[in-house]
Amino acid sequence: MHLLTVGLNHTTAPVSLREKVAFPADQIGQAVMAARAWFSGGNTPSISDEAAILSTCNRTELYAAGNLQHGVDASIDSTAHFLAHYHQLPYAELRPHLYTLPQDNAVRHAFRVASGLDSMVLGEAQILGQMKDAVRHAEAAGGLGTYLHQLFQRTFAVAKEVRSTTEIGAHSVSMAAAAVRMSERIFDTVAGQHVLFIGAGEMIELCATHFAAQNPKSLTVANRTLERAELLAHRFNGQAIRLAELPTQLGNFDIIVSCTASSLPIIGLGMVERAVKARRHKPMFMLDLAVPRDIETEIGRLDDIFLYTVDDLGSIVQTGMENRQAAVAQAEAIIETRVQSFMHWVDNRAVVPLIQDLQESSEAMRRLELERARKMLAKGEDIEVVLEALSKGLTAKFMHGPQQALHNAQGDERARLAALLPQLFRTKR
Repeated sequence: MHLLTVGLNHTTAPVSLREKVAFPADQIGQAVMAARAWFSGGNTPSISDEAAILSTCNRTELYAAGNLQHGVDASIDSTAHFLAHYHQLPYAELRPHLYTLPQDNAVRHAFRVASGLDSMVLGEAQILGQMKDAVRHAEAAGGLGTYLHQLFQRTFAVAKEVRSTTEIGAHSVSMAAAAVRMSERIFDTVAGQHVLFIGAGEMIELCATHFAAQNPKSLTVANRTLERAELLAHRFNGQAIRLAELPTQLGNFDIIVSCTASSLPIIGLGMVERAVKARRHKPMFMLDLAVPRDIETEIGRLDDIFLYTVDDLGSIVQTGMENRQAAVAQAEAIIETRVQSFMHWVDNRAVVPLIQDLQESSEAMRRLELERARKMLAKGEDIEVVLEALSKGLTAKFMHGPQQALHNAQGDERARLAALLPQLFRTKR
């Protein structure tokens, strides 16, 4: 049995590629089933149907577990081919950006991701919830077997231990706080500006909290479902509009932060050109935190438009990194210990079929000798004679295999057996 993780993240691929490989939340279950079909349909005969997919704005990862009859490299390559095939991307375009992690490296990676050590924002807690969502989707799609179920349960336990025993989240600058700082590069202060949030998910809620603290002149939430927009806007004394109103309303805002689950851009070039004209070329700050992106990239070339993506926040969120190095080292030590513990569990699981075979063969021997003893008793044999025959018969059957193996072995193999057999047949005194 082997574990694999194949994926890409903000350090290996730009947002322009990540958005092509992202799985929408409502398609994760379907994608897990597609991965299982891919693995069991002859594309990867060496991998079982255990699969889970984690897809966020900063990463897309596929976790798989199975028997690698054709080797690790072949299985990793086929898993990468699945991602390319599913998203209809040229394999040669995708492959250089993928990391491929077998066995303990896959386990270590899962632990680090859940603990916030592999995030753009070191120590951020949002990724743990995203991983739990990914596991729920995988479980609902039938993608979790013994190994991935155990991996993720231990992953969540490790993340909890890291966050409760280290200060990994201390001194960190969140994506939302970084968004405020970046907007202040264009406008000296958020106060006095009109702010628009597009979407009503967790990231928008976090951003709205940070921007509202800066006392903007107005705060508006636009969402496909007006009720959700109103619910969020009400918390910050703001107002809500429908996405359909953006073409006529966009020019009223100075700061725009967008993060939706749309697979296509929501804000196009023509819409922004009309907004710029209506604003008489007053600067507009636009931050696109969505993957795939909500705002067409061509908009960034317009005068008076300052368009940034999630990748542009990288330098800001690294602030305070030096203050967290001790916590990182402590977290890595915890993770390493837990990785070794999990791999020990995997190794123990590997001998379960052997133990089952031994138990079955031993039970067959026991039943055979017990049947012989019953026949002897039925013939009137003395009980002591029957017990003696039963014990000798069992002993002979149990010793036959080891004696034959020792007799047929030669050289080093015989020496190893000679050293091992006394340990196997040692009895408690």
